[in-house]
This record gives sequence, structure tokens and C-alpha cells, in this order.
Amino acid sequence: MRLIDARMPELARCLTLFQYVQAVTGGPAARIDQAGSYAVPSLRGDAFAVRPGSIALRLDGDGVASAVVERDESSGSVAVHLIDGDGRTVHQGRLLSEGDRLLVGLAPTVEAGASAVGASVVPEVPAWENGDQLAQFDAVLADGGVARRAAFDRYRGEHRAIDVGVVPSVLDHVCSVGLPIGVAVFAPAVMQACAGRVHVTDRTVGGRVFAAVAESSVEIDLAGVRECHLVRSSGAHGPTSALELDDEDGRCVAVVTQFGVVGVDVYGVWEQLAESLPDA
Repeated sequence: MRLIDARMPELARCLTLFQYVQAVTGGPAARIDQAGSYAVPSLRGDAFAVRPGSIALRLDGDGVASAVVERDESSGSVAVHLIDGDGRTVHQGRLLSEGDRLLVGLAPTVEAGASAVGASVVPEVPAWENGDQLAQFDAVLADGGVARRAAFDRYRGEHRAIDVGVVPSVLDHVCSVGLPIGVAVFAPAVMQACAGRVHVTDRTVGGRVFAAVAESSVEIDLAGVRECHLVRSSGAHGPTSALELDDEDGRCVAVVTQFGVVGVDVYGVWEQLAESLPDA
């Protein structure tokens, strides 16, 4: 196991070295899995984009305490782990090619116990109370969105509680009509996102919902989702709806929405669908 530099931009340089990675973010209630290469990760407060074929990460630089490269001697597999202050793996990138495993030697290393304080320059983060969609995501990255949800009466945009049970139907519908969507999955200090058409959906008797979105696989355990909120915040075409799924601890684990600039027709159909969803 080797400690690598978890500070930005050093971490970004390391991740973008690799050409073919299996990137996984999430926890018991939601998970996203995508194979490909990393786009340059962004920090809270930075601009953000989801591009086809690239793994899109957004990080809370203060929340990623360390990063390690670990080799499994029994299988020979190599993975990069991002670890939070509680020692939990919040993101894993498994290197799928021998060339990438050789490139690990180029990653900048740090000594055990070395402090990462002061190296990452964190951009100013807009307040979520009157912020755009990205400001809402960044508030979730800070603490899972717990403080934001507790003070949601201060939010100046439209929001209402939605019946959690409609989530599978929403995914089935956008799949059947070919409407592209964006999905973001959160772990402590890390968000991984994808966007595009939903190719297939499935669900189990136990309440697990699966969706193949563009190049990603998304899994949501509805049994672990306590609440769903429809939140409208400013986007490229105007107020844009997002379905925010909260777990039993009140942490937002996943968001279904439209990212960035999409076609006006896509935006309109998505907003009509959101408007039709029943209250909780």
C-alpha cells in the first residue's frame, strides 16, 4: 500500500493519469459504478460538467483526508482509494489495465502522518439558500446535506416532499420515452455523476432499483431511502427540478435531475414530469 497526495491539484493529476478505471462511489442506499477514464475532478465552488465517456467526480477537499494505492497480492488487482477523516473509503477506482497499474509509480507520494492542510486552494462556495443547482450539490458535499435540510425553511426556491415510491416509475418512464437524465450519487466528501439516456431499468422484490444511465450503472435501495424531495433551483434554462433522496440519517445519497445545458425540449419534458409527481 502506498500513500499518495490527496491534495488538489496533485490528486487530479494522479487520477487523470489512468486510462481505464472502474470507478465506484456510494454507500448502502445508493451506488454508482462506471468504467472509463477520469475527467479532471472539481472541488466545491468550482465549475462542474458531466461529459460523455468520462468519470465525473466532485470533491470536498477538506473531507478527503487521504488517498492510497493498494495492491491485492492474491489477485494482483490495484485500486486507488479516497478516504475520509473517519477512515472510510468514500471512492474507489480499480485500475483495469496493466499499463495503468504500471503508471501508479508516477503518482506523487506522501509520508505517513503528513498533513495535507493548506495545499488545496478551495474556491468560494455560494450560499445554498439562494444559490443555483451547483450550490445545492456543494451543500450536500459538505456534510451530506444535513445542515441544509434542517434549515430548509430558509431556501428561497420551490421545494416539496415527494412520495419515495414514485422513483422507480420515474426511471422506467424516462427509459421508455428516451428522455436523458442526470444522476449524482454522494458518499462523504465525494460526488460521482453521470448523464444521458437510461438504457434499461430493473428492480428486486426487496426494493433495490437498478438503472443503466449512459456509461454508468446506478443502484438505489429504496428500503434505505427515508424521504424524497423535489427541489427547484436555477439552471441553464431556468428553475430546474431535482429529486433528492435522503437516507435514514437525513443525508442526501442521490439526486436525479438535468445537468447543465440540455435541449429546451428535454428541459420542458423533464419539468412537466416533475410537476406531475405526487406529494408525500
